[in-house]
Amino acid sequence: MSRTDDVMEAIRARIASRALAQGDRLPSIRGLAATLKVSPSTVAEAYDRLVSEGVVLSRPGSGFYVSAGIATPVVNALRPRTDRAIDPLWVSRQSLDAAPEALKPGCGWLPPDWMPNAIVRRAMRGLARADDALLSDYGHSRGLLDLRRLLARRCAADGLEIGPEQLMLTASGTQAIDLICRFLLRPGDAVLVDDPCYFNFRALLRAHQIRVVSVPYTPVGPDTARFAEVLAEERPRLYITNSAIHNPTGATMSAQTAHRLLTIASAHGLVIVEDDIFAEFEPEPSPRLAAFDGLVNVIRIGSFSKTLSASVRCGYVAARPDWIEAMVDLQVATNFGGASPVAAQLVFDSLRDSGYRRHVEALRRRLSAARRDTTSRLADLGIRTWVTPRGGFYLWGRLPDGRDASDVARAALAQDVILAPGDVFSVAQDASDHMRFNVGQMQDPKVFAVLKAALAEA
Repeated sequence: MSRTDDVMEAIRARIASRALAQGDRLPSIRGLAATLKVSPSTVAEAYDRLVSEGVVLSRPGSGFYVSAGIATPVVNALRPRTDRAIDPLWVSRQSLDAAPEALKPGCGWLPPDWMPNAIVRRAMRGLARADDALLSDYGHSRGLLDLRRLLARRCAADGLEIGPEQLMLTASGTQAIDLICRFLLRPGDAVLVDDPCYFNFRALLRAHQIRVVSVPYTPVGPDTARFAEVLAEERPRLYITNSAIHNPTGATMSAQTAHRLLTIASAHGLVIVEDDIFAEFEPEPSPRLAAFDGLVNVIRIGSFSKTLSASVRCGYVAARPDWIEAMVDLQVATNFGGASPVAAQLVFDSLRDSGYRRHVEALRRRLSAARRDTTSRLADLGIRTWVTPRGGFYLWGRLPDGRDASDVARAALAQDVILAPGDVFSVAQDASDHMRFNVGQMQDPKVFAVLKAALAEA
């Protein structure tokens, strides 16, 4: 921490302790410099920063004053609400708003010390030397060309031959789905999802006033017989699913299921959105609907939040050229561009860093060990996992004796442990005795102690 930071903290502490109240005049620059034994320029810099933050007001010719808008924060008001209904946003809100000491085995990301932070820092240092235009201008309407070229090469490795013009960058993977919904859907349309499925699919579709229907998911993909029945009965416009490693179950679609699925979808004119966000966790690539289809009726989306950084918001869409052209227009209209040029450059520089591939390989090994250990420890509590995933960090487990996962989650939350109960993933609401576990977030023994007690309480 710099001396300027020390001065700022000293002022904040005086405000928090009410030694300085709203509207009070701060000490003069020279007076505070003498008191704190720092240079007047250090105090002047600290005051300027506090003015920028809105903590302090500057009155030329008079001095600096505590802002009238400053109030001591109420700690309890900053914590997540524990009384809200357990719905598709419950896990997200609890995880995002959690206190620093909370444990989050129900969240959808890895702990900070599992992420390639040294690689991201190197990329950030490179950005400090970037051209002024990158740091201040809007980006290309399709996003950074270098990153789109890299993504096109990655698609080719999956058997999907496309050029960078068939790719557009977005602010996130979620924004990619939001754009597709804006482009293809109208309120009241039906969209098909897996049951269970990623809970934010449900939340986002609800925000678009879409009618959500579901198909049971099996260890080799969606139940194709039921898939055909739902298409005939409900006439959905879209089907949204995970490729590679399914969220929340960890299952992988078989090639036979993928081919059957595409045949049924083609007969009904169904568009498929394939979320490829977990691709890098696979030891070997599994079947991809986009590759089999050639982006005729399949749209691929993805982002870099799971393997690189959830803080650097950047996603992408790969689709046929006319759809990309229309979605670029829509993105300009709603967001005046997609991914931040700074974020896209940071992602590009990180992905081409020589250490990134080694990081991903080491991460796969670490997760493999964590999945084995967590599976065993869950079994000791009577929780049986549904499948043994090929990769990734999710386990889908069934609680013993039909215990209600929502009750278990509420009991655990009282001990600052955030769990993901099954029904937040289920449209049919038939997963009440299931739970999704993030093995990367289960390294603290307290998780299993609290889970054991919550199971007993439930």
